[in-house]
Parts: sequence; C-alpha cells; structure tokens
Amino acid sequence: MGVVILLVMAAGVGLMLTRRLPTAFALVLLAVVIAFLAGAPLTGENSVLDTVLQEGAPALAATMIAIILGSWLGKLLDETGIAGTLVRKIVEFGGDRPTVVALGVLAVSALVGTVTGSAPAAMLAGIIGIPAMIAVGVPKVTAAGTVLMGIAVGIPFELPVWQFFSTALELPIPTVRGFMVKLFPFALVAALAFVLVETRRRGTEHAWSLKSVDPKPRSRRADLGDAPWYALLAPAVPLVLALGFELAIIPSLLAGVLYALATTTRPGEMNKRLLRTLYGGFEVAAPPIALFVAIGILLAAVKLPGAVAALEPLVKAVSPQNPVVFVLVFTLLVPLCLYRGPLNVFGLGAGIAGVLIATGIYPAAAVLGMTTSYNQVFGVADPTSTQTVWSAQYAGVTPQQVMVRTLPYVWAVALGGLCVTAAIHL
Repeated sequence: MGVVILLVMAAGVGLMLTRRLPTAFALVLLAVVIAFLAGAPLTGENSVLDTVLQEGAPALAATMIAIILGSWLGKLLDETGIAGTLVRKIVEFGGDRPTVVALGVLAVSALVGTVTGSAPAAMLAGIIGIPAMIAVGVPKVTAAGTVLMGIAVGIPFELPVWQFFSTALELPIPTVRGFMVKLFPFALVAALAFVLVETRRRGTEHAWSLKSVDPKPRSRRADLGDAPWYALLAPAVPLVLALGFELAIIPSLLAGVLYALATTTRPGEMNKRLLRTLYGGFEVAAPPIALFVAIGILLAAVKLPGAVAALEPLVKAVSPQNPVVFVLVFTLLVPLCLYRGPLNVFGLGAGIAGVLIATGIYPAAAVLGMTTSYNQVFGVADPTSTQTVWSAQYAGVTPQQVMVRTLPYVWAVALGGLCVTAAIHL
C-alpha cells in the first residue's frame, strides 16, 4: 500500500506541474485519496471527514492569522508611503552608481521581506527599485534578481514563516527561531555575492524605459510626499520585538501595524485607514490562506496511523542517515523544490516533511533544517512563484532567465543550511 500512496503522490505532483488543478485543490484531493488508501473510515477517530478534513483544515490557523497581519502591515507600508520612501532614499543616496543602488534596493527588499513575502514584498521594493536600478545601468535580469535575493535575506526573519514551520512541524518557536538565525548568514552572503558579482560581470546596460510597465498618473500617496523618518522603522518593529524581546509572533505583528499607523496617520483618519488596509490585507492573504488550509489537511492525512505504517519502511529505506550522505543527497535534490515539485514545502513537500517526522526517520528539527533550506531556493528561483513572476515581468525579462541567474546562489544557501542541519541534528 505504501507504493500505491507514493504513486498517488507522484500523480498529485503531475497535476500541479501541468496546472490541471490549482495547488490547494490538488493537495486536498491528494489528502482524501491517501486517507482512504490508508484505511481510514469515513467518520469517527482517525477518519476522512472528522480527522483529515475537520481537524486538518484549521490546523495552521495561527499561521493564517500571522499571514493576515503581515499582509495588513504590508498594505500599510504601501499606502502610507513607508516602503516607497525607503527605496527613494536609497536611490538618492546611490546616485548613478549601479552597485550602490543595487545594494540599497537589496537592503530594502530584505527589510520588507521580514514583514510579508511573495508578490507583495516584491512589489513594495520593486515598483520603484527595479526601474531605478535599470536606469543607472543594472541589467534587467540582475535588477529582478536583486529584489528576489533581498526578499530571501528577509525570509529567515519573516514571522509568519516562523509560525508556519512551528505549527506544521510541531516545534516550539525558539527552535524555529534558532535555526533561522543560523540560516540567515548564508542568505546574506549569497545575496551580497549576487549583487557584487552580477553587476560587475554583466557590466552596465542602460535601458531608460520598461516595456512591461505602462505610465500611470501620480498616485495619491506620491502626492503626500515621503513618510516621516521615524515611520521608516515600522518594518523593523515586529522583528525587534520577536527576535530581541522574544515576544509572541501575533502581538509583534500587531505592534508593527499600530506603529506604522500612529507614525503616519492623523487621529481623525485612523479608523478609515485601519479598515481600508485591513480589507486590502485580506485580499493579499487569501491565496496563501487557501494554501495553508490545504496543507493542514494533507498533514493530517499523512499522519494517519495507516499512512505512517504503510510509508515508514519505504521512506526509511531511501532516507540517508550518514550526515555526509544526507548533505550530498538532499543538495542534489534541490531542483525538486522548483516548479511546484515534490520538495516544495508549500505544496507536497509539507506532506513529505510530515511523513519523515511521523515515521521517526529524522527528528523534527532536522526536517526543519531541510525544509527551510529548500524554501530559500523556492522563494527566489522558482519560475512559478508569484514574486519571481512579478519581478521578472516588471523588469521585462522571463522568470526562467531569473531562475538561471539566481539558482547557483540560492543552491549554495541550501547547501549551507543542510550542512548546519547535519552537523547539529544527525
């Protein structure tokens, strides 16, 4: 039966790769089929309806709330001009020096990436940053890659991501935080190397306009001017509270929302802005929330006793236990997290992680190291991820071009994370 479940999982990957079904729908269908194959009854204990669907759907509720709050803060950074001001100040400081401008946009992208991920983070940093880089001679592919590599620097400190891994892998937040801190230097060095190497190796390519961007009238936010200097600290507030003071994630994000509001908004306008940005945040958060509902359902299915018993001997037979072999094998498998592949943690990879933990093949902390390392690759180089698609199209290149240029750097980040994982947990 274990072989049949693996074949079903492979079929699920096929459905996602060919886009026959959206990822969330494919994961739910996969979970239901796995549950029936594992011998789960329709209702009752360890059942399809009560355990997989009813208990699995809200299993990642804390992550969903964190996603909503991060999206809310992201909308505030956009509407109040905080993100735009950060980028403009960096561009003004860099002048006509391509490398300096690119490093500045990288820093802003990293800061924004700690608040919200995916396309919203790319847009907050890239709407001004990408045209500014191209205008001073940074090649288009490098400009798009700089924003993505910057977001990847922020991912280890993105609080909703902490909450996701904590809930999905059943690990305490301090454990997740501890590994993310260790992963951060690899992401930072790779991002700096990308900017320094690519801006020099490719030279300057002056392109004063972007074909993919249509001219638009000045927005109301642009007419308001720059945000106050003290408001620019808003993206760092949640991180300081969660990392420096070890405050819980949801209160930390709420504090960031309130700080951004209080430092940019007149008292009489606060209520309207709060509601407007909150509703806008829900729109941004809807796709990842749907995905997290599906992931929770899939995790519940692969943890059923029947599924664990069927998969344990097969997975154990192919899972390396030697630390060196572990690093070599899972480093070579890095491309499987691209194109919504089987090791993409925001897809079938979450189910595989659940199997590895439920069967006791690897400790949960080791699975954390593996999945977070792969997430660094997916967040930058996957041509199907929303941030990669948006950044590439906005810069006037293809997502595949960005993947080819950035993959060597994020592959090195994954290697570093896997080495740390093997050294500590195996």
